[in-house]
Amino acid sequence: MIKSQRDKFDLPKDVTYLNCANIAPLMKSLSRLGKEAIDQRARPYQISRSDWFEPTDKLKRNFAKLINCENHNRIAVLPSVSYGIASVAKNIQLNPNDQILVVDEQYPSNYYSWVNIAQEFGAEIKVVKPPSDLKNKGKIWNEKILESINGETKIVALGNVHWTDGTLFKLKEISDKVKQHNALLIIDGSQSIGALPFDIQEIKPDAVFAVGYKWLLGAFSFAFGYFGSQFDNGKPLEENWINRKDSHDFQRLVEYTPEYSPLAGRYNVGENSNFHLTSLMNGAIEQLLEWDVANIQEYCKKLTAETINELRELGCIIEENDYRTSNLFGIRFDNSIDLNALQAKFEKNKIYASLRGSAVRISTNVYTDQNDMDKLVDCIKTILK
Repeated sequence: MIKSQRDKFDLPKDVTYLNCANIAPLMKSLSRLGKEAIDQRARPYQISRSDWFEPTDKLKRNFAKLINCENHNRIAVLPSVSYGIASVAKNIQLNPNDQILVVDEQYPSNYYSWVNIAQEFGAEIKVVKPPSDLKNKGKIWNEKILESINGETKIVALGNVHWTDGTLFKLKEISDKVKQHNALLIIDGSQSIGALPFDIQEIKPDAVFAVGYKWLLGAFSFAFGYFGSQFDNGKPLEENWINRKDSHDFQRLVEYTPEYSPLAGRYNVGENSNFHLTSLMNGAIEQLLEWDVANIQEYCKKLTAETINELRELGCIIEENDYRTSNLFGIRFDNSIDLNALQAKFEKNKIYASLRGSAVRISTNVYTDQNDMDKLVDCIKTILK
């Protein structure tokens, strides 16, 4: 178990930051790493040949450890989740009337590419909606997802949790059903990986993606992709030099080759050496590995347990504990209240959270403390009165 790590972040005492699901604050140590990297870029003669490759290779190894992936060559460095989703979508063939299953109000980055290939092949987007009754929503929604996977299902694309309110999708059960029908499981882990344990060996997905600037506590314009064996011989979105075999030998770059780097190496974004941000991103993931993601989830669980009970007693609707994450949860209200007035109250009290759909989205992390939770409850009490 870990204690509060607020001292590692530049968060004033009067600021309650409950918006990691939007963008995480950088740790002080990472800010220093970023500044050092920019300073080095001012002296390019100090950048060696190995600097083009070794930090990125280290980054892949670190992310592979984080998700229990045995082979770091299955990890690609990307600029965004949408880039990764587009990469796998480019390498999937469908037949007319095949189904691509998504959940209602899914994050757009894990939606638009599926619409494109559905239109290209005459396939169908099947949207699984949650029940209208908010009680037991997560349980019933998971049951509906499982019931919707059948012989016509070719792709199931969803997040580990729903981005608006933290509803937890039971990926192991979903994966088992997907495999029964020889379909593909594509996961957007942006709102879970880094704060909720994720195990490639257990879930056995075909592809997984996560952005760097949320729960990985790192850099914007950085994302990671795990590509399973289905995509070993695929075509990447772009043809950049660094993704080709033997690209380490600068002198031989004029000797063109049809061969790519091993496995997911072909899907790396161009300029993935990224001297400005790679050290910062490595520092963030190494800190997560040191803390252990299971400990982060446990910290958030203990911190928010009493707060959630208090909010429920006030009439707030929050997903049942077994079907939501502890780092991210949505608050809804039985009676209609003015959410914009609540947001204004938050801002006045320096509480930073998000409105997503009908939910007030609360996202906590290791820098959140009891004072933050107390402020949240007091503010909601005031509005409800």
